[in-house]
Amino acid sequence: PHQARIIDGRATAAKVRAKVARQVAVLAARHGVTPGLAVILVGEDPASEVYVRNKGKQTREAGMRSFETRLPASTTQAELLAHVARLNADAAVHGILVQLPLPRQIDERAIIDALAPQKDVDGFSLINTGLLAARGSGMIPCTPLGCLLLLKEYLGDLGGQRALVVGRSNLVGKPMMQLLLREHCTVTVAHSRTRDLAEECRRADILIAAIGKPKMIKGDWIRPGATVIDVGINRISEASSEGSRERLVGDVDFDAAVGVAGAITPVPGGVGPMTIACLLKNTVTAACAQNGIDPASLSV
Repeated sequence: PHQARIIDGRATAAKVRAKVARQVAVLAARHGVTPGLAVILVGEDPASEVYVRNKGKQTREAGMRSFETRLPASTTQAELLAHVARLNADAAVHGILVQLPLPRQIDERAIIDALAPQKDVDGFSLINTGLLAARGSGMIPCTPLGCLLLLKEYLGDLGGQRALVVGRSNLVGKPMMQLLLREHCTVTVAHSRTRDLAEECRRADILIAAIGKPKMIKGDWIRPGATVIDVGINRISEASSEGSRERLVGDVDFDAAVGVAGAITPVPGGVGPMTIACLLKNTVTAACAQNGIDPASLSV
């Protein structure tokens, strides 16, 4: 029986991180610049705690400086804006990331748009969103960038491919559409109101699933030989002989899809590891831009 190639996000992310570490070493040796990434965590969300810990660890492993600001859940919007302003002005900080979600009393949009655009390594601010749409440049959101790097690693040139992005969020769906257009794909964006989603899926050479609904995309929705990138991370409880246990699944029914697709990302171990690797990559890009250094000159 046919088995899709498994797109190994961990291996590709390790390659990205290794390249980042080499660039960081060259930046320090030739230019005396050590990229610094600041992460702001408000409150005690357990998932966010884990993310922030991992980001700090991987930042330091790549030879960069990691700055953490931990604030109580009761922090006001004005207090958080003051912290952002301080980091915007700090020359040792090249990238700033505000860990989402934020507590209810804080307007996320206002905080993200207060970030200096050249330090907005998540690429979510209005200026970076506009730059990506109009020029294909600016700071590019980490998850869509990670998806693109996986596609290029496994497919090479994407020109002329028919791509479907399922989900139109500002975090993944919309920037993913822009990146695929930049690579000369023919792009369709589907969402909760799309008529006959299964039929749209069957037309796609490249299928990006980012809807946050466990196993929504079925095996028979996938065009034989298509490349499937599953951005979904959903916790589900499954009953087994030992009782119920939690596991992570994507937005695609992997077990069914693996027999049809040409290549597919697993969950976990697909897109997830690429997100932090691209965050580190963006921090190097930001450090170069802020110091007038051409990133291409760092290749070793």
